[in-house]
Amino acid sequence: MESLKGKFDSIIFDLDGTLWDSTGTVAHAWQTAINKVPFMANEVMTRERVRSITGMAYDAIFKKLFPNLTDEQRAEVQQQCSIAELDILHRLGGELYAGLADTLAYLAQHYQLYIVSNCQSGYIELFLDQHQMHTYFLGHQCYGTKGNPKADNIRDIVNDHSLKAPVYVGDTTGDHEAATKAGVPFIFAAYGFGRVEEGQIATINQFTELQQLL
Repeated sequence: MESLKGKFDSIIFDLDGTLWDSTGTVAHAWQTAINKVPFMANEVMTRERVRSITGMAYDAIFKKLFPNLTDEQRAEVQQQCSIAELDILHRLGGELYAGLADTLAYLAQHYQLYIVSNCQSGYIELFLDQHQMHTYFLGHQCYGTKGNPKADNIRDIVNDHSLKAPVYVGDTTGDHEAATKAGVPFIFAAYGFGRVEEGQIATINQFTELQQLL
């Protein structure tokens, strides 16, 4: 693995599929919510279905999962799922990738660290609270804040914090496209949920490899 040490002043991370895997807990939460909605009888939410939409903007997720609902029905399901998601995640959390805390502690000594995710408001804060991660990150931005696409949120972090040489770490094609649109180099986390065939400046197969790379 070719070293990229000294090339960047900051690292912006995706959350799901990059820092943790919450798909099992989210599937449980969404199923709990769906079971309360009369017109969603017999709808089954699995971890695989949640993984299939990970990285999409929060509104787009429910359009893809439930294309046959009316806008009003979909809005009701989305609201119920978002409430249950934060509630159950607060109690059960997600699965951190191996070596996350130690690797972040190392990286935070050398870089400014941030998170940009397509999640709802409160989700990143829950991750930071649940796993005592506040100390590593200087800021974050998400889809739920302004309803903006990920590329715009990456640009906001870059501009708001005057970053000169940032790099983005993510696990999906959408992450790669957003970073590219924002003019930020991309490192592909191949252990996550997606595939990126080309365009990344590096690929990592586990989170701890960032210590060697950066």
